[in-house]
Amino acid sequence: MERQRNDCEELSFVETIVGWRGSLRGIVSQLQAVAPTNATVLLAGESGTGKEVVARAIHELSPRRGRNLVKVNCAAIPAGLLETEMFGHERGAFTGAINSRVGRFALADHGTLFLDEIGDMALELQPKMLRVLQEREFEAVGSTRTTQVDVRVVAATNHDLREMVRDREFREDLYYRLNAFPMVLPPLRERKADIPEFVQYFVQEFASSMNKTIEIIPEETMRMLVEHSWPANIRELQNYIERGVILSNNGGFDPPPPERCDQEPPEIANPTLEDKVRHEILAACHSANWKLGGAARGSCQTWLEAHHPVLQNEALWYCATLATPCVTRQAF
Repeated sequence: MERQRNDCEELSFVETIVGWRGSLRGIVSQLQAVAPTNATVLLAGESGTGKEVVARAIHELSPRRGRNLVKVNCAAIPAGLLETEMFGHERGAFTGAINSRVGRFALADHGTLFLDEIGDMALELQPKMLRVLQEREFEAVGSTRTTQVDVRVVAATNHDLREMVRDREFREDLYYRLNAFPMVLPPLRERKADIPEFVQYFVQEFASSMNKTIEIIPEETMRMLVEHSWPANIRELQNYIERGVILSNNGGFDPPPPERCDQEPPEIANPTLEDKVRHEILAACHSANWKLGGAARGSCQTWLEAHHPVLQNEALWYCATLATPCVTRQAF
């Protein structure tokens, strides 16, 4: 009876994943195979393909589902703070440390730790990450006491870590430790058969949250959405549907045509110096897929350092005040 109940819980959770019967059948099969184990999982795929959803599914289908799922975005935390964020610190460990702090590994003890954007982790922190993955122990900053932990790690990246290893931007030993069970999530342009299901799901979700009733999605609208390339994947589609629901009335889904972010801006006759600077920075933003700042590989800032170092200090200001890109907020 207990086994039947667990099988029903597993199936009901898998059924919440859009496309689990279609293009994601292979991914779901891998997910169900690895979730009950303690193996480290490395999720690869473009931004917005649902890596966090898969990480949550791995946790929920594992024996650890009653414990914490702790999430860390390695790209969102400055390199100087990431060590204390991961491992915690003792009172007085550094200037301003007036209290002790528990790190994410301790919070995830007997649970799951999701390390998003692992490719953006600073090289100097990677040996300590390797040690805790191998030995299951660490010391908080400023402490001599070794803490033992039992943590299942799921990591995610939109970088090619093998290329970063070749370029000496990521430790080879850490890569192989993380790559125990790799899973590659396909982009939305390779899942066109799932787009109608996504559209139906998001339309109903946003309509319900806005107290609207939308019963009709015209065939031509659905055809337009299926044919669009969605370069930012599910995240872009989700935000587009939300905008469309806001603009829709009278029970029908009537969104504007999707924006094309890959279109080049029109050339300006007799450009000023400001126009030229704006053009170069926009080109850098397109090359970096609108990842603006930070020292992470592939960001607009690092692209400008290599190609136009004189502009790198102006990039963030110009992108905020002059550029009008198709940027979407974080979702999944």
